[in-house]
Amino acid sequence: MPVLLRGVDRAAFAVAFVERLRGAGMAAGLTETGDLVHALEASPPVSVNALYWTVRVALVRRQPDLAVFDRVFHSVFGDAPPLPLTRASVPPSKRDDVHLAVPHGGDDAAAGGGLPWATLPPAVAAADPAESPLHTPERRPSELAALAERPFEELDPQQLDDLADVLRATLTRWPARRTRRHAVDPSGRRIALRATIALARRTAWEPVTVVRERPVRRPRRAVLLCDVSESMSAQAAAYLHMMRAFTVVAEAEVFAFATSLTRLTPALRHSSAREAMARATASVGDRFGGTRIATNLAALLDSHHGNTLRGALVLIASDGWDSDPPEKMTAAMSRLRRRAHQIVWLNPRAGAPGFAPRVAGMAAALPHCDHLLPAATFADLIAAMRHLSV
Repeated sequence: MPVLLRGVDRAAFAVAFVERLRGAGMAAGLTETGDLVHALEASPPVSVNALYWTVRVALVRRQPDLAVFDRVFHSVFGDAPPLPLTRASVPPSKRDDVHLAVPHGGDDAAAGGGLPWATLPPAVAAADPAESPLHTPERRPSELAALAERPFEELDPQQLDDLADVLRATLTRWPARRTRRHAVDPSGRRIALRATIALARRTAWEPVTVVRERPVRRPRRAVLLCDVSESMSAQAAAYLHMMRAFTVVAEAEVFAFATSLTRLTPALRHSSAREAMARATASVGDRFGGTRIATNLAALLDSHHGNTLRGALVLIASDGWDSDPPEKMTAAMSRLRRRAHQIVWLNPRAGAPGFAPRVAGMAAALPHCDHLLPAATFADLIAAMRHLSV
């Protein structure tokens, strides 16, 4: 049986034909060229029809390239099979507004110029820029971002739950502190004497192997206190949502206070946010009553939870209204200052224009605080959480 292209170098033919296709606008590279050489070796074509399908299977990877391939193949082999119907050969009555046929003659196709069709842009130059599809729309904040700027008293329970999820997603890491303990680490700078001497007993007391160690780092302790008195009724729920995020990420201790002190850590550690808030609400018996900030701080310092304050970040969320005398607040905050690493006070009124700590309790506590942050909206709480997690 006679073989087409007998005596022709398959590699030279493949390179020349691929180069013709590339000139016509078809994407073909070394991989396709190698596939064509192997295809011609595995199945030598005996006719133009067999050559057409061999070359087409080896080179064509995308459906839009069929028109370019058929045009180039037909220009090289005049007796090639009839060209399939392409967009360029569609009658003018059936053409759409997206694909515009590009006229091409025999000389232009042989030279590899032109494309089977051109893609028209969907926009019209004479259209109104404001109504153009290419007009960039105005970016507006999402619904949650808009809710985060609203005061707490304007939010319903469902909106509080949605924004609580944002708070939980904001606090992803918590800073660590250096402890006095050390652990074995080959990259440590300090030599572990006991471990090195223990190994030296096996080598006639020669320290052949030197063991190194590094300081152990642990998450810094966090103790959070939330005011649940009558003056904080609008902010208490949002603050407790924030403090639940601290219990999950930083394993913080959370206390609520009004006239007495209540530990809320076990309740807020529940996996369900709704159930955690329900348990915390049920645990507080003096909610929306009076306020005794200094008395509750002294009670915390004197309790067995007072040791958790050593080297801890203490966060107090309150408006500063206190029925205790300012002298008692000064004494309690002085003790807390000597024991805590950092004291941060969240005040819902601190962000108001012209704010000044004129309340006696707030004025007495402020000199012992490291930071006074506003906390009137969820946006303020998110900014405060990012500030504390640095």
